[in-house]
Amino acid sequence: MGKKPSGKGKRRFQHNRNFIRKNQRIRVPEVRVIGPKGEMLGVMAPEEALVIAKKHRLDLVEVAPTARPPVCRILEFGKYKYDLSKNKKNKENSGGKRVKEAKFRPRIDTHDYETKLRRAEKFLHQGFKLKLTMMMRGREMEHMDIGFGRLRQAVVDLSGVGRADDEPKRAGRFIIVNLSPLPKNQHVLKYNSVAEAAVKDSDDQEDEELNEEDGETIDERDDEVESKEDDSESEASATSKGDSGSED
Repeated sequence: MGKKPSGKGKRRFQHNRNFIRKNQRIRVPEVRVIGPKGEMLGVMAPEEALVIAKKHRLDLVEVAPTARPPVCRILEFGKYKYDLSKNKKNKENSGGKRVKEAKFRPRIDTHDYETKLRRAEKFLHQGFKLKLTMMMRGREMEHMDIGFGRLRQAVVDLSGVGRADDEPKRAGRFIIVNLSPLPKNQHVLKYNSVAEAAVKDSDDQEDEELNEEDGETIDERDDEVESKEDDSESEASATSKGDSGSED
């Protein structure tokens, strides 16, 4: 009875699965070729594409081996490998990208408003992206213009450290706008000193942090308060209706 294959060939294939084929190592009947300036050159034999690559003193590199036919680009192979490794390193270092969130109500008083902006200014100064959320409920929904106005004012008040990525938009009973931090050398602090803005509060992460990947908000205190207020209003409404029913 013959010996079973050792499996070494299989392990070698797995080890080299990220191997990038180029030039004469591309052995398929035809490939789709992208030129050195990003232009589409069409489908042709690898030998024909290699002639074009040599005219430009560049390499023919397989960039999408699973496509049908495989896609190849005419480029400088060394630079291509460097860009791949750089992108991979940046992706690994970025980890889970975090976004801070500040929530407002249209009837927020001046002191609470400034407290929210003080913390929001710190987030932007420390390089975080920031999501501003205006929460509307009940009869406030009939006056969305007030919510939009208040949120636009917050964007203006934070303009010394960040800029809005787009216009405020309505999402159900919320109005949302995202801000990106300005370059640090352009920061003009309004609510914090430089020393205060540089200090990361111990409760920042626990209170108002939003994960960009899964959309999970850690701070739910405002929502809990809002839910209790809604329940109270519902109970009051039910009691009122009950009383009027008994009178009838």
